[in-house]
Amino acid sequence: MAGVYSVTQVNSYIKNMFTQDFLLRRISVKGEVSNCKYHSSGHIYFTLKDGGGTLSAVMFAGQRRGLKFHMAEGQQVIVKGTVDVYERDGKYQLYASEIELSGRGDLYVKYEKLLRELEEMGMFAAQYKRPIPRYAKTVGIVTAPTGAAIRDIMNISRRRNPYVQLILYPALVQGEGAKDSIVRGIKTLDAMGLDVLIVGRGGGSIEDLWAFNEESVARAIFSCNTPVISAVGHETDVTIADYVADLRAPTPSAAAELAVFDYVQFQADLWARRQKLSREMGFFLDQVKGRLKQDELKIKLHHPQHVIHEKRQRLVDLEDALNRQITDLIKEDKRKTESRKEWLTKAMNKRTEQDKKKLALISGKMWGLSPLKKLSQGYGFVTDGDGNRVESVKQTPPGCEIVVQVTDGRLRAQVKERQEVQVWQKNGI
Repeated sequence: MAGVYSVTQVNSYIKNMFTQDFLLRRISVKGEVSNCKYHSSGHIYFTLKDGGGTLSAVMFAGQRRGLKFHMAEGQQVIVKGTVDVYERDGKYQLYASEIELSGRGDLYVKYEKLLRELEEMGMFAAQYKRPIPRYAKTVGIVTAPTGAAIRDIMNISRRRNPYVQLILYPALVQGEGAKDSIVRGIKTLDAMGLDVLIVGRGGGSIEDLWAFNEESVARAIFSCNTPVISAVGHETDVTIADYVADLRAPTPSAAAELAVFDYVQFQADLWARRQKLSREMGFFLDQVKGRLKQDELKIKLHHPQHVIHEKRQRLVDLEDALNRQITDLIKEDKRKTESRKEWLTKAMNKRTEQDKKKLALISGKMWGLSPLKKLSQGYGFVTDGDGNRVESVKQTPPGCEIVVQVTDGRLRAQVKERQEVQVWQKNGI
């Protein structure tokens, strides 16, 4: 049919028109960054916007040498590049070669202002963060009833633990009334006494996620008695709700991983703990049995009968020791007595011999002085009739009676006459 063109022809014609337009070949566009995504290939996809519209843009990995900073939501930038048509989709977009900062967007400024205010109030302080229960049985979810977020949470929860109960509060997460809906959802589920709450949604632009940057939502999370996990957008998206929550998950799927414990791993841990407890109980019982045996032995050792027997045996031992000691003392005394007797006998014999010698010497001397010895030599001992010793002739006048003692007897005689003689003494006349 004449005048009918294919889609490819139209897209090619429009692309050619864009190519021939010199202004579109080298253009600089100012706007606010929104819905910025860093692709794994190295490309950066984002949207430029202002009060009147939006423009899709991309910076390929080969052009990133012209980027001196990390792009983020709300930044005001000037993008230099080419506006061209992507023929396959019939869409035009800005292909960036250079990007530079040109201030900050209104939403980003508002975001930073509220972030500073809440931080100064202490709402981000670590001491207010509550621990997430390790074995939660009931999990509340505040998010949209449709979309990838709730599906991801349900799939992860079903895989990890089908016995955990999920309770959804279907909330608006974007647009007018979203912040109030989220606040009502948090308060409603908090009043149910659940174990943990997940508050979040899937990814989007800063405008799409703005409900989670509202002060009322932040205060509802801070005042919630139930521990809250925030799961807003993708890993690179950070909202004020993430700062206030007890724990931030990079994605809704990650939030489910954090909130729902793995039942299979739980069973394995339980079995391991049971085995450990059984081993420890066995070890403990063995110790108790050992102590019991020791106590029984102590009781037997301290039993009165055993004590009496031990005392008796001790008494017998002491008696035997005493008898041995007495016997040893008697033997020692006997030995000492015999030794002393022997010494005394020797001493007496020695003294007797000495005395005999002295007696013999004295006897000899006495015999030498004895009148009997003189008498035996022919001498006599003369006394008068009254028994008085006659030492001089003057004692015996003639006619008196005298007695002469000789060795073998006495002679009685009468003095007929007396004659005096001169006696010489040793010391002179």
